[in-house]
Amino acid sequence: MAERRALDLDSPAISDRFRLFNFTRRDDHVAYLWVLRAMDRLREVHRVQVDAGEVQGALTELARLHDEVPTFDGNLRDRLDALYEDGVVHRFDDASRAGNLVRYRNRQSVYQFSELGYWAYTSVEGLLAARIQDANLSRLVFSDILEDLKALAAANRAGQGEQVYRRLSRLDSVMEDMGRRSAHFHVTLGEIIRSTDASPETFLRYKNALLTHMSEFMAELDRYLPRLAAAVRDVETSGLASLLDRAAAADERPFMDRHERLEDWRRRWSVLRAWFAPEGPEESRAGELRNATRIAVSGVIALLRQISEAQRGGVNRATQLRHLAEWVWNAPDEGAAHALMGAAFNLRSARHLGAAHEDTEQISPRNTWWDAPGVEVSVTLFRSGKAPTTGVPTPVRGNPGARAALRREQAAERAAEREAAGHLVGMGAHGRELDDAETRVLLKLMTRALEGRTVVAGRLRRGSGADDAVMIRLVPSDRGSAVRTARGLLHLPGFRVEIAGRTPVAGSRAGGSR
Repeated sequence: MAERRALDLDSPAISDRFRLFNFTRRDDHVAYLWVLRAMDRLREVHRVQVDAGEVQGALTELARLHDEVPTFDGNLRDRLDALYEDGVVHRFDDASRAGNLVRYRNRQSVYQFSELGYWAYTSVEGLLAARIQDANLSRLVFSDILEDLKALAAANRAGQGEQVYRRLSRLDSVMEDMGRRSAHFHVTLGEIIRSTDASPETFLRYKNALLTHMSEFMAELDRYLPRLAAAVRDVETSGLASLLDRAAAADERPFMDRHERLEDWRRRWSVLRAWFAPEGPEESRAGELRNATRIAVSGVIALLRQISEAQRGGVNRATQLRHLAEWVWNAPDEGAAHALMGAAFNLRSARHLGAAHEDTEQISPRNTWWDAPGVEVSVTLFRSGKAPTTGVPTPVRGNPGARAALRREQAAERAAEREAAGHLVGMGAHGRELDDAETRVLLKLMTRALEGRTVVAGRLRRGSGADDAVMIRLVPSDRGSAVRTARGLLHLPGFRVEIAGRTPVAGSRAGGSR
């Protein structure tokens, strides 16, 4: 639950809380720890606000029991003030503690653990008190959980709100402890397995007890898991809504309203349900713990076999390192020794990559590489040390089929034009209706003839245009003329059209205007 609350903190709040651990980073961090231990000792006897003299007295008592307690030569107040600046303790001025005028004129500060400071202190103490020997998977807890679930269902049916609250609180604590205990055990087991290369004796010393402990835990879990799942469903059958409502009503947390307490208990019940009777096809967390334990047993057995074979063959990590050290020592030169160590541990020399910034004018050449902004490095440069190139141009793909189709289409169009030009030469452009092909040929020739016309003495002279098969002449006419086409009548004011055939001459340029 604490981890989920931490996810809601913003960056400033996280920085403030990390500042509470500043005393662990000071040179005399052990002295600060003993100061906090003395304050905690006074807190246990309900002396919450203490001055420097009382802290010194508690330190003297601790020094009689522990030789590690350091000596504070008049700088205890400075350390208490440093803890106040870190937020671990609060500082107040209490003038009532001055017994005489001299002490009244001096500062009479008293100190008290802040709430978050006490959490920081207990976190450090918990870290220091952690021991590998404490790791275990408690198999006896399943019977207690089953008993609490049955009692919870009975209390809910009887309408006993306080009993519901007690049983549900106990179940929540037990589940939290079981989750923390299982995680601790498997992390510790992994560390033991990883450290076995250096000291297999540590593993061999505990292997029998370890295998027996895990086997008994899995057997107990297999025996209780169906009964626990049935008990969870029985509790829900007794009325889950009324159960959570009774628990929220009996909850005595004054800083939360009823709705918040109800949501908190609903979340806790969903966690408990996920342990033994999840909804849908997902496996329960207890089942996941059983699978993890089974895998751990297999890993322990495999490691035991590996250690036994190594001891029987005389080859282990220590002997391998000794052989490697001999090879390096007997290497002919320093380069060969470096190459040997590099091959053994997959070490490579550092590669330095460089690239120019996109806007070099924004970067001062006097900036160091540390202060200058970074540039993006391409993947090719990073992997191979070579700058990326555009590569060889892609060859043009030949498509003879499409080209042949275009040639056929072009030849057909050309043949149609020749046929239309033949009709224009044979039947002329006037006195009949031209189709679309004949109209296109006529317009093309008229465009060439109009572009080639010249103006002499303010009057347009005749013009002509031709291609390789037909020639058109625009002859001035006062009455003008008109050509009827399939799309309408084409008026030609001021001239008339004369069309004649043309015999192509080898080497002549087709379509030229005159």
